[in-house]
Amino acid sequence: MRRYSLRSRLTLLVTVAVALAIAACAGLSWFIVREQMVRQLDQTIMDPEGKNDQRWLREHCTTEGTPAEYAAGLVTLLDGTGTTCSLGSPIVVTEEDKPAIPHPGKPIYRYGVTKDGMPVRVVTVNFAPGVAVLEARPLFHLQDTLRNTAFALAAVAALGVLGAGWAGLAISRTALAPVGRLTKAVEHIAQTEDLDTPIPVKGSDEIARLSLAFNGMITALAGSRERQQQLVADAGHELRTPLTTLRTNIDLLLRSEQTGRSLDPGAKERLLINVKAQFAELTALVGDLLQLARGDTDHEPHVELGLHQVVTAAVERARLRGADVTIDLQPWYVVGNAASLERAVLNLIDNAAKFSPDGEVQVTLRQGELAVRDHGPGIPEEDLPHVFERFWRSPAARGLPGSGLGLAIVAQAVAEAGGKVRLENASGGGAIAIVELPGNLTPHS
Repeated sequence: MRRYSLRSRLTLLVTVAVALAIAACAGLSWFIVREQMVRQLDQTIMDPEGKNDQRWLREHCTTEGTPAEYAAGLVTLLDGTGTTCSLGSPIVVTEEDKPAIPHPGKPIYRYGVTKDGMPVRVVTVNFAPGVAVLEARPLFHLQDTLRNTAFALAAVAALGVLGAGWAGLAISRTALAPVGRLTKAVEHIAQTEDLDTPIPVKGSDEIARLSLAFNGMITALAGSRERQQQLVADAGHELRTPLTTLRTNIDLLLRSEQTGRSLDPGAKERLLINVKAQFAELTALVGDLLQLARGDTDHEPHVELGLHQVVTAAVERARLRGADVTIDLQPWYVVGNAASLERAVLNLIDNAAKFSPDGEVQVTLRQGELAVRDHGPGIPEEDLPHVFERFWRSPAARGLPGSGLGLAIVAQAVAEAGGKVRLENASGGGAIAIVELPGNLTPHS
């Protein structure tokens, strides 16, 4: 079945289902007709004319079981000794007939034959004490009628199967037409990579829902591609400056060596220090870019962890870098990735220490709200909406070291853990970064 198209399979399934239903109805109809005809035949066997045949046979049978001259009906008398006397062709007696000999009871209906081999329908009843009567009617009329009925029903069933096939084909074409349109639209997008072309949506059925889902997927894919292109463009722009500086400084050093004109030791030292700083800036930038790229593709398992423990580890690393950090932490357990959250907290502390006199930073954790505050000049209100954008730097921070990706990494890590982050000016001066993460005061396990 998998080798055939969906339309062919649907047509075949509809045809088979309807054909089976028609065959079942035809077979049931035949059995119903048969039962009705047999019931009518049973009723005619015991009609008044039959009763006269039985009485006449009882009055005129001899002890030897030879009937007198009479020329109507199929009736046979049976006594307890097994002696029979028949009107017409004798009916072959079976064990089923004997219970009717001793005393009256319900009629016994069965199929039988006469001694000359004619199939008949037999009814056996008690006629008198010790005597049963077997009366029969030929079955050839019933058999002919049933045979003709079977042929007629078979012809109707065959026409029904042909109609079912046509109906299945029509249904499959109608039902799968939206799927065909959707397939063509998706194939067009796959071939042209044109993510700006939406798939048309008609109605509110499952196909429409599938089209909406495809449109949502295409929108997300277009957004991802746009962000990727923007990241590459921004990264290229940011890498250009340190690479140009490195090339210029290295060219000066090489030229001095090639021309034999030695640089002043102080100038040479400044050039080497500058080269080292540019390498450090490049290293930090590449690391931040890898972190951002990993956030879009890596989906490391999230586990329950203590946010206060993550913050403590980040504070220890920040102190090794020279930051003066004071902490006030309450236990708070969240579900997330420890490495990503620690990197985010460290970025917040580093960013705060960069703008604080003497690197003084205050870190608090209360009821799932992490606050990192500096004591610097604060952030202009017009710059606050842009602080979490990639490669964005305020005019005041452009002369400071950094890649411009630190807060973008923070926003990404917090979003992956299901939280929110914002940056605002603190009362009394300085800026404060607030991270809200869902969690609990105690661990679940």
